[in-house]
Amino acid sequence: MNFYDDISRFGERIAISTETGEELTYSSIISKANELTRTMSSRCLVFLICENSYEPITAFIGFLRKRVVVALINHKIDRELFVSLLSTYKPQYIFCKNGWHEEGQAVAHLGDFHLLKTEHQALPTINPELAVMIATSGSTGSPKFVMQSYKNITSNAAAIADYLQIKPDDRAITTLPMSYTYGLSIIQSHFIRGAQVIATERTLMDKAFWQLLKEREATTFGGVPYIYEMLKKLHFDRMDVPSLRYITQAGGKLSKELVVEFSGICREKGIELIVMYGQTEATARMSYLPWQNITDKTASIGVAIPGGKFSLIDANGDTISMPDTAGELVYHGDNVALGYAEKLEDLSKADEWHGELHTGDVATRDADGFYYIVGRLKRFLKLFGNRVNLDEAEQLLKQAGFQCVCGGKDDLLKIYIVQADEAELERAIDYISQKTGLNRSAFSAFSIAEIPRSDSGKILYADLERLYG
Repeated sequence: MNFYDDISRFGERIAISTETGEELTYSSIISKANELTRTMSSRCLVFLICENSYEPITAFIGFLRKRVVVALINHKIDRELFVSLLSTYKPQYIFCKNGWHEEGQAVAHLGDFHLLKTEHQALPTINPELAVMIATSGSTGSPKFVMQSYKNITSNAAAIADYLQIKPDDRAITTLPMSYTYGLSIIQSHFIRGAQVIATERTLMDKAFWQLLKEREATTFGGVPYIYEMLKKLHFDRMDVPSLRYITQAGGKLSKELVVEFSGICREKGIELIVMYGQTEATARMSYLPWQNITDKTASIGVAIPGGKFSLIDANGDTISMPDTAGELVYHGDNVALGYAEKLEDLSKADEWHGELHTGDVATRDADGFYYIVGRLKRFLKLFGNRVNLDEAEQLLKQAGFQCVCGGKDDLLKIYIVQADEAELERAIDYISQKTGLNRSAFSAFSIAEIPRSDSGKILYADLERLYG
């Protein structure tokens, strides 16, 4: 059974608690969700403008139970990009905080949010398995969404709850947006076990976050590499956090040095550190490194989650069986999404991937069956956990008048602009920071004499770092 259809069995257990002291039981969120969606028809499309508060989380459960297709959108999205998404997908409803968007008729209310009915008509046909749409590239405003099915989200939530051994008494405090696949999976994997989510928009840099964590006795939180860098600066090793049972890391490769450091800190505090690997295209997470192996397999992404499996293929598509041999990492499992949507009509498409995902990452497998990421085939980075397609970032900047190319590494996107002065470099950083909603520290800009190209005119991205790094 789908987890969101079955959560009524948790009755009066607390499902969501808020920073203002509200506590909502599973029975309560079902009642509120049912009332919110009462007049909606199934198989329509809603844009859910996400914040880490009880209203969007409750609405999300309601839309799943009603079989309404829900596209998750971060409330910090650039408004021009949001208007473009509206034009592309023409949703019948928008669920957002009062005042966030006012076009449409308010047909229902939930706390500080309302459900707006737009003028758009429903698609004649939507794939009956399509449940959730999540943006592929962080905040770049790309119209491309990953289409996740009902089977995808339930199977992945169950697998995560299984290997993390999530218990009904666990309490996860939010550190990531629910519009981000990792943040959403934390919510779903706790709900499938009748556990509690402590919803807050506070960041780790806010003293109130740590007060809330201690008051509500949070047992876990998740973080991308950037969060662990912040934890280091905040001297997590000196913090008194006795309620924490385990913490997780995904959303990009954590440096070996930080894995070693935090595994030592967590061991001293009696906390399990679980390093994981995932992609939106696999609903959330595909592998985990058991905490017992974190010292002898420090650089590994671990093994496939329950119900999934990995394989490696060479350039000819043949399976690699020898250990310590690099190839593209391919994942197989029920959590592999249906495919991509780039326009409204794509919501009608059948399953295109059939449970097999070519990750675009280059990996090796050791003799014990543990996997290690050693490179990447595709042009994208992860900036503070947000996947950003470099080609899409380039296109945004070019539309703004910058003659540039983009490169870099995880947590630092580099913009190479032809014959730019200091003011133009600063403008480029300001612009891409505003458009993506990411901090300026995720970007740097450089002036270059010319864009390196091959004889055929193809940009030689590999030469950028060599010539201008």
